Amino acid sequence: MRMTLCPLFSGSSGNSIFLSCGGVRLLVDAGMSAAREEAALREIGVDVRELDGVLVTHEHVDHVRGLGVLCRKYGLPVYANEGTWQGILEKESGIPARCVRTFYTGEDFYIGGVDVRPFAIPHDANEPVGFAFSCQGMRCGVATDIGHISSGWMDAVSGCQALVLEANHDVEMVERGPYPQRLRRRILGRNGHLCNADCAKALLELAKKGTRAVSLAHLSADNNLPELAYNTVCEALSGAGYAVGSDISVTVARRDRVSDMLILEGEEADAV
Repeated sequence: MRMTLCPLFSGSSGNSIFLSCGGVRLLVDAGMSAAREEAALREIGVDVRELDGVLVTHEHVDHVRGLGVLCRKYGLPVYANEGTWQGILEKESGIPARCVRTFYTGEDFYIGGVDVRPFAIPHDANEPVGFAFSCQGMRCGVATDIGHISSGWMDAVSGCQALVLEANHDVEMVERGPYPQRLRRRILGRNGHLCNADCAKALLELAKKGTRAVSLAHLSADNNLPELAYNTVCEALSGAGYAVGSDISVTVARRDRVSDMLILEGEEADAV
């Protein structure tokens, strides 16, 4: 049995992650156009019509841009909590009622053989969540758009062997950059985005609980660099005695194209 987690797109221009395990195929978010979502799935050998559903973390456009077209075209079930549905339907009224599925934050539910646990995250949306997935003894998680480290979401993803984890910005780049003060406050605020240093700090704790592969996600185009995020995390891991590449695999999710897959097989986790 294999569990696969693959970022298709990652960043403020659009976010989408593919998950498969036990014959179940899911999208977490559909933040690019439906055409680009379909093309990215084809690139990894998946027909969009084979999807068992789309899970939505929150209603911001970079997470739901392609949702309406995918629903109307393919009748895909869409899973979101009440707050997120409220935000989605304020902007997108064309989602067929037959596609709507509602979950409750903090309560597990199943899609086929995959146990899905939505957990609360600190972000400036109606009712934002991350997800932890369990199947056949394997666990992986998605934790992005996170303003700060908290015990709530950290506990929820503890024990995930593979994880898509936010490393949005470098604090110094934000403070010295061209953004207006209001936007800087939003990014750096407790309901904004997770910085490289806090990502590294969180990952040090999660590695102790079993995380063996991580994709650094939702990098800012203006306030981060892939090599900066990667080096910040790897230096922290190495300093704590982890051998990057053998003890734990670290990759960086790409903004506008398919990224490396995180693959779990039993207790093993790797990036391909």
